[in-house]
Amino acid sequence: MPKSAVLLVNLGSPDSTSVPDVQRYLEEFLGDERVIDKPASSFLRSLLLNRIIIPRRAPKSAHAYEQIWTTEGSPLITISRSVQRKLSSALGPDTPVYLAMRYGNPSIASVLAQMSADGISEVLLFPQYPHYAMSSWETVVVKVYEDAARHAPSMRITSAQPFFQDADYIEALHTVAAPYLAEPHDYVLFSYHGIPVRHLRKADSSRAHCLVVNDCCSTPAPVQSTCYRAQVCATTRALAARAGLTPDRHSVSFQSRLVGEPWLSPFTDHELERLAKAGIKRLLILCPAFVADCLETIEEISGEGKETFLEAGGVSFTQIPCLNDHPAYIDFLAKRSHQWLTSGRV
Repeated sequence: MPKSAVLLVNLGSPDSTSVPDVQRYLEEFLGDERVIDKPASSFLRSLLLNRIIIPRRAPKSAHAYEQIWTTEGSPLITISRSVQRKLSSALGPDTPVYLAMRYGNPSIASVLAQMSADGISEVLLFPQYPHYAMSSWETVVVKVYEDAARHAPSMRITSAQPFFQDADYIEALHTVAAPYLAEPHDYVLFSYHGIPVRHLRKADSSRAHCLVVNDCCSTPAPVQSTCYRAQVCATTRALAARAGLTPDRHSVSFQSRLVGEPWLSPFTDHELERLAKAGIKRLLILCPAFVADCLETIEEISGEGKETFLEAGGVSFTQIPCLNDHPAYIDFLAKRSHQWLTSGRV
């Protein structure tokens, strides 16, 4: 009988907060051509990354990681390992759960090699990204298939699709958010990780919908299966409806941009300042693009974002935690895994 397993893959973290470790991590992360996909010339690309971007960014990133590091290490890794353990318990001993990171350790290649050694022949790949983007969901799937071809060519891999509007995912988000939404607040900001506008156009195979059609994200089209912006809008609509948020009490923004070209807007840091100056005193903010709290939610939002909002006149700032290892998220992962185990579809 085929031996089945689930493989969870998330972004990853440096091995430590030391500048050399952070630099090695950034070299792998920013060296991914689905993250920074230009310039076309390999020489110019290498020069840009290794001589300009990474040397300047590594010390700043190392300092940022120092602010969130725990005695157990990276929060993203720690939370992901807890998810792995809890999902493994939910699925039982006959369906082991493995964990890999797209960048850093444990690497996808090493985990696939271990799975092959353990006799695993059928795999459900579960990218830990609710929304499609070439720089997140796609790069994980491509990397797993590439490494499997080298390290485990006979392994059959089925990839879970982006789950941005899955009813159980939305319910899990609402379960985590509900206690915070029940407290007095004036406004809810949905902050998603940003991507270059160019990536939206690149993902639109029709070249005739994204940013071309008026209100393109709300106008149904096949290309929305690979449209990050349409998918985050769908998540927001679904969760807002489930939570009873009226249009005047919530909005969407995008964080973590790089300079040099247009990125999705409005920008979260600008929105935090604008909302405070517009009279919003009690703000809730959540980050549905991340399933686990990490540098971008802990340091960028709960740290820098809170400071921006309060300095601009806000009074109360609360970041609603990500799904992390909440039982509702484990139940969602287990339900999707059981569906695959029983029907071969997910």
